[in-house]
Amino acid sequence: MSPFSFNPDRDIPSLNGKVIFITGGTAGLGLGSIVTLAKHNPAHIVFSGRNQKSADGLIERVKKSSPNVPLTFVKCDISSFASVQEAAKSLTSQCDRLDIVMLNAGIMAVDPATSTDGYEIQFATNHLGHALLVKLLLPLLQKTAQTPDGDVRIINMTSIAYKQAPKMGIDFATLKSPQASLGGLIPGGKWSRYGQSKLAQLLYSQELAKHYPEITSVSVHPGIILTGLFENVDMVTKLPVLLMSIGGRTPVDEGHWNQCWAATVEKSKLKNGEYYEPIGKIGSRKTTQARDETLADELWNWTQRQLEAFCAEKV
Repeated sequence: MSPFSFNPDRDIPSLNGKVIFITGGTAGLGLGSIVTLAKHNPAHIVFSGRNQKSADGLIERVKKSSPNVPLTFVKCDISSFASVQEAAKSLTSQCDRLDIVMLNAGIMAVDPATSTDGYEIQFATNHLGHALLVKLLLPLLQKTAQTPDGDVRIINMTSIAYKQAPKMGIDFATLKSPQASLGGLIPGGKWSRYGQSKLAQLLYSQELAKHYPEITSVSVHPGIILTGLFENVDMVTKLPVLLMSIGGRTPVDEGHWNQCWAATVEKSKLKNGEYYEPIGKIGSRKTTQARDETLADELWNWTQRQLEAFCAEKV
């Protein structure tokens, strides 16, 4: 199979026996991934989100197209450490293995704000909540990796917007604030904070691969896609992206293809810790920060310190 002519209906193999967890599964790329992966007969798909009504609608939809695939919704606000802890407890109580984790939930280019735990909201949502989730699920992931058929993967949704991160890459000193003054006029604070979080997701996957080589961890850029996240951004903020992406956008109905490719392609075709652009191509890291192993190590250590108190109890 050539990744450059990827067709999920044709190219995704049987997922028989595999348990999949997808965050942010009630809309957009998460929803598309669930519908697509369910067609290939996994043992169980668990997904998280904040909207019970949307989750119920998705479950009914999948029942019609893939009636034999169990689908379970776990309510979770990924920006809240307490909510992530509860979601991890729920998942580990229901599943005795976990083969694929897709870190898909996210927010984009929002106004300055902090999470319940006091961190810049985009960093908390896109990186920290997912980092905590992975940390809490590691025992189950490692157990699955040790089975005879073990092929465990963590797919972290980054973005080419990592290039919009501030000059230092990640401003650790002010992450426990709204970071209202981060970034200059170009690309603007909203995009700078978003880029910072996406750079963190890219670098953190690299570090996960280093610390847990038995698990395949990659970061994935889905393409420039006008999903609901983008539609919710005000016109002044999104206008530059609209102009720069003319002729280079990924259709919404194909937006989830790259993450599904990474989750299901033959393991030998993936390089652990790498960054992939559509579809199945190792991306060129175009900024110094995206290639900075010292920054990646600092991010890893800083993140572990922030999460330590929330991992004291086993889930």
